Amino acid sequence: MEIILSGFVLGIMGSVHCAGMCGPIALSLPLYGKGAVAKVSGGLMYNIGRTVTYGIMGAFFGIIGQGLSLVGFQQWVSVIMGALMIASVLIPSLFKNVNGANIPIAGLIRKGIQKLFVKKSFGRLFFIGLLNGLLPCGLVYLAIAGAIGTGDVTTGTLFMVLFGLGTLPLMLGISLIGNLVGLKVRDRINKLIPVLVVVIGVIFMLRGLSLGIPYLSPPETKLNPQVHMKHEEGVANEAVKGACCHAEEE
Repeated sequence: MEIILSGFVLGIMGSVHCAGMCGPIALSLPLYGKGAVAKVSGGLMYNIGRTVTYGIMGAFFGIIGQGLSLVGFQQWVSVIMGALMIASVLIPSLFKNVNGANIPIAGLIRKGIQKLFVKKSFGRLFFIGLLNGLLPCGLVYLAIAGAIGTGDVTTGTLFMVLFGLGTLPLMLGISLIGNLVGLKVRDRINKLIPVLVVVIGVIFMLRGLSLGIPYLSPPETKLNPQVHMKHEEGVANEAVKGACCHAEEE
């Protein structure tokens, strides 16, 4: 549970970063309808679209993590993903091009978003959000690393969905009112984001190390029960075979 909630906290704190990266899109959204209810509904459609994309990413990368878990690599995956999160803060030069703003697909996504801006409708706002969620973003990549580290498709999906929901309040506010957060407040929160990323990275590493700490670092049998059950079944089968062979010899 603490892993899933860390995705939500990362989204809340990281939404300030999102405001800087995707704020121009949120500010210029073609909100549909008249009146506060219609405007809020339009803003929600955009943010729900982003969250759906994050959820799909969480499912996809959660499957990868689950596949690694089934072959017994779950602990190492969790440790490595946590280490990458910490390294992204301590050695930022290694990840200086992580946003990939100049890659061709980013340009195609932006062109798709621009075309959707031509007409106003709730459906178009939803699809703008879907495409916006695909734009290269270092913070999203960190969340994806977390989804892989969960080692489970359901947990990975929930991690990314809660990450998206964490970004929703500020991004919705920006699309409705404009820049809600002043530069000084934004700078202060931006300074806290690296600390949060390191904390989440440490949580993932502790989880993978299986130190037996309740909730924070569960034992291997709870972290990867499927592999443990298969191992026990194998041991039981070998014991049965051995007993049968011994009986036949007698």
